[in-house]
Amino acid sequence: MCGIAGIVNLQGANGPQELELKAMASQLNHRGPDGNGYYLHDSIGLAHTRLSIIDLTGGAQPIHNEDKSIWVVFNGEIFNYKELRITLQKAGHTFYTQTDTEVIVHLYEQYGDNFVEHLNGQFAIALWDVRTKKLILVRDRVGIVPLFYTYHEGRLIFASEIKAILPILQTAPSLSVSALDQLMTFWSPVSPNTLFENIYELPPGMLMTQEGQRQRKQRYWDWQFPSNKEDYRTESESQLMGELQELLIDATQIRLRADVPVGAYLSGGLDSSALVSLIHHHSDAPLKTFSIGFDAESLDESDYQQMMIDHLQLDHTQIQCSNADVGQHFFDTIWHTESTVLRTAPTPMRMLSGLVKSHNYKVVLTGEGADEVLGGYDIFKEAKLRQFWAQQPNSKWRHLLLKRLYPYLDISTSKAQQYTQHFFGIGLDNPNAPCFSHLPRWDTTAKAKTFFSEERFSNLESNALPTMESSLPNEIKDWHPFNRSQYLEAKSLMPGYLLCSQGDRMLMANSVEGRFPFLDHRVIEFANRLHPKLKMKALNEKYLLKKSMTSYLPPKIVQRYKQPYRAPDIPAFFGNKNGPALDYVEELLSPEKLASYGYFNPKRVTMLAKKARRGGAIGQKDNQALVGILSTQIWHHHFIENYTKNFSLN
Repeated sequence: MCGIAGIVNLQGANGPQELELKAMASQLNHRGPDGNGYYLHDSIGLAHTRLSIIDLTGGAQPIHNEDKSIWVVFNGEIFNYKELRITLQKAGHTFYTQTDTEVIVHLYEQYGDNFVEHLNGQFAIALWDVRTKKLILVRDRVGIVPLFYTYHEGRLIFASEIKAILPILQTAPSLSVSALDQLMTFWSPVSPNTLFENIYELPPGMLMTQEGQRQRKQRYWDWQFPSNKEDYRTESESQLMGELQELLIDATQIRLRADVPVGAYLSGGLDSSALVSLIHHHSDAPLKTFSIGFDAESLDESDYQQMMIDHLQLDHTQIQCSNADVGQHFFDTIWHTESTVLRTAPTPMRMLSGLVKSHNYKVVLTGEGADEVLGGYDIFKEAKLRQFWAQQPNSKWRHLLLKRLYPYLDISTSKAQQYTQHFFGIGLDNPNAPCFSHLPRWDTTAKAKTFFSEERFSNLESNALPTMESSLPNEIKDWHPFNRSQYLEAKSLMPGYLLCSQGDRMLMANSVEGRFPFLDHRVIEFANRLHPKLKMKALNEKYLLKKSMTSYLPPKIVQRYKQPYRAPDIPAFFGNKNGPALDYVEELLSPEKLASYGYFNPKRVTMLAKKARRGGAIGQKDNQALVGILSTQIWHHHFIENYTKNFSLN
């Protein structure tokens, strides 16, 4: 990964200056500490910060074509660049580097705007066509690599992170109350919105062109599922297992391409264990693995990690994370997320990437994406049971099936059954609604909005759910309910939080690139044509993946109940019962700061903080609310209150 940034002057605007490009690049040094590069000509300025992974000596960007009529800055990796290079050379194109970046300019020469369809990779690309004065911005299919833009005083400004845009604005940004309202429902704003007013992300799978004042967007790829039963794959289970194995082996092998050592994360779950085993069995590359353990036994997976270490005789390194570690590092985590978060989970991931960097590794493979692609989340199981319940919504017995999914639930009393009916029964009257599967989760998250200040949000007519529904494709109504659930997860939590706040930002904070074989678009397209029963048989999640990996993994890894990755939340900030919290927590949650920033009701938040400090009964709702409130306060401190200090052009 790297960092890219740029300014395009539209009609009548001032030309970009070298000082501006350098100010933008300085905010992205953590993404590319190995060198900077610039292109400045008339109405266009491009900047690049490099993390050297392929062609270490000759791959400096910007990269151009033979006659320098096309220029590109690029963040990410093109994994099939070797095959593309051979094809392009046969077509007469001449290369001057060995880097994967250069295939982009020649693909554009060959195929025009359709060049992106030939790429297998994770990328944010800015391409400038000198002859037509056209800028192309394009982002990878699933949203692994970030890209943001805004229009300001007759200019288009874009960058890998929003903090690189801010110096050019020369005034402090504002928080978008509608985006915060959406985030406090879906864990992230609905794309293309961000927490910053009038600054947008380029959505995954989108190509945007800017010619003069004319902007055009086209979606070149999206998650697609069968609308008819006849469109599902009909081969035997064993044939499909074999094809999945072959796809995953190839997706893993091409992601090992690098001129630096490549490591892997090992959580102890099915996905990372499968990935590490595939590398071990189908690659000659030396493999080093990295993991994180937690002091809290309920969060720790070290025993399963050790099982895989022993099984494959891995060269492994682990870092231990305590409550105090999370509290200490959370403040800086929000500088990198550039967004409110509802869990502290990104912080340990930043610690883990720091461990990778300390061992002089720049690249790690990770199992992220397998749950979304192959049906692994509890929310999919829950939706399946709720769909059955919805057939007889007044049944006194069907909701009891939830105990199979959550055996710790006590639903023996009438009060408990009323709670179950209220929480899981949301939307039972309309099970075909496109968002049916996620309504209980979103309802829980939205409880945090009860802490909003009346003054700041008095004019907000909450439109979070209609906004989400309007972003969905028309054909979603024709898909199997299981596939609807997958689409929602793939278009909301995954790109907006897991791949961004918890993924790219925590990796690149330490100049480490993450690669995701399960998110290879060929794997996704294969999986999307599988019947849901091959992803979840009864309540057995990731059924086909488990069958495919049986010969690679210890039975206890294949059969273990999925443990979601979690980190300490409230205990990280209020470790001393009845004692003071961390200094920044005390300051930013003080009634004075809450009133000054204006987002939350000081009285209500103070009551929540007192409850947390006493160690009172804190459930998921309170955890998410407090972390969301605190991270929003930190966000304001970094990006608004200290704007002049942090984002001066000088």
